[in-house]
Amino acid sequence: MSTKKLYSDIDLSMLKSIPNPEKVKPYEVKIKQPEVTFLGVYEQPDFATLYILMYPNGRVIELKSLKLYLQQYRDVIISYERLLNQLYEHLQEVYTPQRLRLVLDCNPRGGISSRLTIDSDWEALGGEEKYKEWREDTW
Repeated sequence: MSTKKLYSDIDLSMLKSIPNPEKVKPYEVKIKQPEVTFLGVYEQPDFATLYILMYPNGRVIELKSLKLYLQQYRDVIISYERLLNQLYEHLQEVYTPQRLRLVLDCNPRGGISSRLTIDSDWEALGGEEKYKEWREDTW
């Protein structure tokens, strides 16, 4: 049986990067992880799909390290909101992308599902709102 951990126990040094092979042309990377698991605040298993939209700078996400990083949350007691914000902070810190948008689609619990979104383009997060008319949530 595994030991329950707190969100502060997550090791962001597990996130690795590879050099961005495109030095001139901008492009977007979309990553979908349909198996994010964690313990909710009542210590019940929660499940979500994580969508990552990133416009990379010099580094891009090494996918195996992302998978291993996310697996750390399986035994972590964390709310949806804190999970989204911690993922955002860690990905920003490690990859410093031109743009980062995360969408966390949480599976229904008690008949209620939740979708949480955070975007570095939002003015409230220091962005310029250049992409507010785009439809990135369509996968």
